[in-house]
Amino acid sequence: MRRNHEEHAAVQPETISFSREGIRAGFLQCMPVAAGVGGYGVVFGVLAGQAGLSVGEAALMSGTVLAGSAQLIVMELWREPVPIAAVIATTLVVNLRYLLMGAALRPWFEQLSPRQTYASLFFTADENWALTIGELRSGSRRGAFLLGSGLAIWAFWVLATVVGVTVGDVIEEPAQVGLDFVLTAVFLILAVDLWDEASRLRTWVSAAVVAVLAAGYLPGYWYLVCGGVAGSLVEVWQYDG
Repeated sequence: MRRNHEEHAAVQPETISFSREGIRAGFLQCMPVAAGVGGYGVVFGVLAGQAGLSVGEAALMSGTVLAGSAQLIVMELWREPVPIAAVIATTLVVNLRYLLMGAALRPWFEQLSPRQTYASLFFTADENWALTIGELRSGSRRGAFLLGSGLAIWAFWVLATVVGVTVGDVIEEPAQVGLDFVLTAVFLILAVDLWDEASRLRTWVSAAVVAVLAAGYLPGYWYLVCGGVAGSLVEVWQYDG
């Protein structure tokens, strides 16, 4: 128990800064990851074009929503008339994981102003969140790292969306050129980078097992939330135990 408390305290820097240097560092460090996310953005653009969205409409959606998995799912539901209730409910379920992701950032972000915090959170995606957690756990005090890395992903995501809609007639099936696997590969790389010690094995395994079971018994995308909650509870148990 003492060891866990010491580990928890060790990842919380005393002071957090929010500067242009932090934004720049986050942007540059996230560029390779953002390029991978861009590959998945092309997939969304292709699907958006097939669903009847114009380049401007698809780009506006990517620029204001910035939620890849939710946007792809919405394209599966998209038809005339648009099932607004189904779209909202599905998006809510898929994006509930951001509650857990935001909570993980609280030890550092509670030192920032609301303006700095919420501006950063708007540009939060799974990939730059993982990079930011790793950055802050290493002892960095760059509170603006999340914003900078998020801006990189945002720029690549919007640009890739435009490309996808534009070349949609050429790439009718993204899976044929491997674009559907890009995001999976990026996640695997980030997961390896976040792995810090064998004691986390219980957390990862618990999340995976619960997610797989939930996918088999629950409809929709509730398995994302169930897996995340299970992993969080196991981590809390390890910390308190």
